[in-house]
Amino acid sequence: MGIYLNPGNELFSEALRSKIYIDMTGLIAFTNEVLATEQKNICVSRPRRFGKSMAANMLCAYYCHTCDSRSMFEELEIGQSDSFEEHLNQYNVLFFNTQRFLTRSPSVSQLPEYWQEKVLQDIRRTFPEAVDLSGGSLSAALEECYAQTGRGFVVIIDEWDCIFREKSADLEAQRHYLDFLRDLLKNQPYVKLAYMTGILPIKKYGTHSALNMFDEYSMTEPDELASFVGFTEEQVSVLCQRFHMDFDETRRWYDGYYFERIGHIYSPKSVVDAMRKRRFGSYWTSTETYEALKVYIDMNYDGLRDAVISLLGGNYHRIDPTTFQNDMTTFHSKDDVLTLLTHLGYLAYDAARRSVFIPNEEVRAEFIRAMNTPKWSEVMKAVRASESLLEATMNGDADTVAHAVDEVHMQNVSILEYNNENALSCVISLAYYTAREQYLLIRELPTGKGFADMVFLPRRGCEVPAIVVELKWDHSAHTAISQIKEKQYVKALESYSGEIVLVGISYDKDTKLHSCVIERTMQ
Repeated sequence: MGIYLNPGNELFSEALRSKIYIDMTGLIAFTNEVLATEQKNICVSRPRRFGKSMAANMLCAYYCHTCDSRSMFEELEIGQSDSFEEHLNQYNVLFFNTQRFLTRSPSVSQLPEYWQEKVLQDIRRTFPEAVDLSGGSLSAALEECYAQTGRGFVVIIDEWDCIFREKSADLEAQRHYLDFLRDLLKNQPYVKLAYMTGILPIKKYGTHSALNMFDEYSMTEPDELASFVGFTEEQVSVLCQRFHMDFDETRRWYDGYYFERIGHIYSPKSVVDAMRKRRFGSYWTSTETYEALKVYIDMNYDGLRDAVISLLGGNYHRIDPTTFQNDMTTFHSKDDVLTLLTHLGYLAYDAARRSVFIPNEEVRAEFIRAMNTPKWSEVMKAVRASESLLEATMNGDADTVAHAVDEVHMQNVSILEYNNENALSCVISLAYYTAREQYLLIRELPTGKGFADMVFLPRRGCEVPAIVVELKWDHSAHTAISQIKEKQYVKALESYSGEIVLVGISYDKDTKLHSCVIERTMQ
């Protein structure tokens, strides 16, 4: 067993022995399909702690010919695949962790040379003649190995993009690194599969397309690999039953990434830790300081601040992700910043809407922590005041509610230049921010006779009344209350019985003031 050449299956065995293991071996069926084809080059980009390294270790264990991994896989999903036997432990595997090479290299500019030197030392123990004939070139040595044995290579590169994240200003070193990878992987007959993982998609350098042979699977375009981004809703439901954890609360904290092919995806690190510790908390976001998020939301790009406030209010924000240059320094617009935050996991992307949104409670709380600075003071005032606003709503104090919404509007007037009820709903969502602790907030709830603008449905165990909010732009608050009654919005709350607070809020474009009417009913 080598360090880089055929390192065996030990790392994957650790995953299998863990208290929680979710079967992701369906990925192997996919890689088997593309192995030794023109689609054999795969680049998978995911946020940190989203299972990238585990998947790399799994592929290594399955393909490596120097170990017997049958017992590991035969009872898993891949064991039922027609391709299972054909490719099980049949290839030489080269497994590289770029982060490790970068840390140990004398300098970033010497990374490729250091990489080649260390790997050639490892290969020499098995193929001494091939290395001697290589002239110090790793690709030449692999060509000789393949010529001697006829056994192809599966090349796995974990954290391939760390140089772009940690040495973001050294463009020459980045180009040197890309050229090294191109020589190692592009049009090489010894490569039967190349699988790279990272946080960022492949860096764009204009006409310098060193790795243009890769098919990319990212947070904006996961395609066939969407089900392997994180845990599916079905997998999380099973875990909640096993560990006696509340599924609705798990969804509130960790759900949010959504792909049309497979539906909801949950943050794997957070779900695993919540199940193991039997409590909900910020586990994924705690793996990195909130300063990392703060750097990007504080950038001075036109419309970025407005977009962040709108997202915090529960809105979707349309972006063009194609302009992003896939690095952490080249930004030309707010869309580039928001696209980066999507790849980092702080935002989710809805491809059908071409829009981003804040995925779940854990990430939303991270935004609040990052915004607790003088630059965001007006937003934070609204957040801190939201608890008293909810209390005023419960008490039926319509004047206080109207005044509080006025304050939120005035404090954040840049985004709240009202022109429709959707803009008003953003204000209300922000004004009632802390209500999420006790309520599930549903925007545009279907009622059979239209859509209720906002419904606050009590969470399990919270002894509070439900709230139905109807918004009117340039119409009276009484009209809003009448619409709630006429269209029987409360009947949409079929699973709820108890007191319901009806709230009508309107905005007068002439006076630039809000008004409010509050009534109560029972169901």
